[in-house]
Amino acid sequence: MNAKKLKQFRREYLSGELREEDVSEDPHIQLLSWLEAAMNAGSPDPGAMALATANAEGKPSVRMVLLKEARETGLVFFSNYESRKGKELQQNPEASAMFFWPEMERQLRVEGIVEKLPEEESDAFFNSRPRESRIISIVSEQSKEIPGRDYLLGKADALKDSRDDTSLKRPTYWGGYILKPVSYEFWQGREHRLNDRLLYTLIDDEWAIKRLAP
Repeated sequence: MNAKKLKQFRREYLSGELREEDVSEDPHIQLLSWLEAAMNAGSPDPGAMALATANAEGKPSVRMVLLKEARETGLVFFSNYESRKGKELQQNPEASAMFFWPEMERQLRVEGIVEKLPEEESDAFFNSRPRESRIISIVSEQSKEIPGRDYLLGKADALKDSRDDTSLKRPTYWGGYILKPVSYEFWQGREHRLNDRLLYTLIDDEWAIKRLAP
C-alpha cells in the first residue's frame, strides 16, 4: 500500500462484541479464554505482547516479548537482565503489556508490577529450550553495541562446536520475570469505531469491572 494512502485507509470492525454479562468476573480466566480463542483463530503468535517499561526518569521504551505462561498471579516472560528492559525494570518495576489479535479484532492491556522469578524456575525453563536458543541467549550481549553480525555468529559457532554441554548452563544475566497485574483492559473492535472497553481494576484484593468510552 502506498504510504500516502494511509490517511484514507479504513475498515470496519465487525467480528464481535464485548458485554459485561458475557465475561468472567476473574480477568485471568477471561485472558485464558481470549488466548485460546486467538490460537483457535490461527494467530501465528498468540502470546506475543508489547512490553512497555520506563527508566527512573520516566523515559519509556517498548518491544515485543513472548508470553510463556499465564498464571493466576501474572504474566511470565524471559529476557536478558542486562538488556535495556532489564535495566529499566530494575530502576522502575512498573510496566504495561499489550496483546493484539487482529484475527478477532481484539486487544488486551495489562498493567502491573514486574518481579524476577526464582532462579530454579529460570533454570528449568532455560534447560527446556532448544540447544541453539540456549546458545544465542548465552552469547548475546542484548542491547549492547557489537562490531557486526559476524561477531555474534562467531561466538555462537564456538559454543556450537563444543561437545561439553555444561557450558550451556543458564547465565546469571538471563532469566524469568512475572508481571503481576493491577489492571486488565479488554478491547473489542466494533462498527464505526464504537469499540467495547471493559476495565478490571484490583481493589482490596477484589476485581471491579467498569466500561470505558471508546
